This record gives sequence, C-alpha cells and structure tokens, in this order.
Amino acid sequence: MAVKIRLRRMGAKKAPFYRVVVADSRSPRDGRCIEEIGIYDPTKSPHVIDIDAEKAKKWLSNGAQPTDTVRDLLKAKSII
Repeated sequence: MAVKIRLRRMGAKKAPFYRVVVADSRSPRDGRCIEEIGIYDPTKSPHVIDIDAEKAKKWLSNGAQPTDTVRDLLKAKSII
C-alpha cells in the first residue's frame, strides 16, 4: 500500500481550509484517511500551519511520501 501525506479540503465554497492527513494514494482527495496529523488555513493572515511533528516524523520514517505542498509546509515548520 502506497501511503501519502496530503491535504484534505474542508470548509465552505471560496473559504477553504485544509487538514493534513495520511491516506492511501489510491483513495480520493476528500475520501477515507488513515490519520489526521494537522491543519493548514491559508485564508487567515498569517497562514495557520499546525502539524503534529511526532506523528509526521513517524509516518515519514515508515515510508509515507508527502505531496509537494505538504513538503513545503513541513519545511516551514522545520519538521523536514
């Protein structure tokens, strides 16, 4: 099973916020996830990035691949 760390879109139309989730790469974007590890809200100023570093490091060490956007968020929080 290929596991990805990616964003799940939540919120209203034109007012999105995202949950950072660990999911099977074959599942849909807003489908079933294995675990939620954080949130990202780009609508607030400054952007809200709240990611559980321990859970993220655990999943990265187990082989989960972050998407490009999630990789940038993890770098911003100094997790990678």
